[in-house]
Amino acid sequence: MTMKGAAAVADIRLATIADRVPMVMLLRDAHAAGGLPFAFSAAHAMALVDRHLAEPSLLALVCDGAGVLLASAQEHPFAAVRYAMETVWWIAPEARGRFAVQMLAAYESWATEQGCAFAGMAALASFPRAGIIYRRAGFREAETHFLKPLG
Repeated sequence: MTMKGAAAVADIRLATIADRVPMVMLLRDAHAAGGLPFAFSAAHAMALVDRHLAEPSLLALVCDGAGVLLASAQEHPFAAVRYAMETVWWIAPEARGRFAVQMLAAYESWATEQGCAFAGMAALASFPRAGIIYRRAGFREAETHFLKPLG
């Protein structure tokens, strides 16, 4: 992956095997902040990181040990178009404002290199500021997700 323009910031790079544990710690922090109604699993988070490091259609970006962005590129289920979708994006609160725009630009650059016509991002209901960041970067609202505990 080449990082062009605003994404060419030395602090933002493709993750390596050496980033596995710090990435899992960031995923743990993201889970805790999200108020999700299920327990965090370090084993599942490690498997997720490992998949994103190994598969060419998956992206794993890191920045200074303070941020992680995992994404995938695939064919859309409803149309003959390739799109990218963020799996998880988390920047530690103390690093916010320094990396968001650059990480999004790096993600978009990767998605373009993957032949994607669209890139998608999600936002936790507990972090409405993400919507502001996304709109400023040119993203439009397309769908709202809801989660209901069963049983």
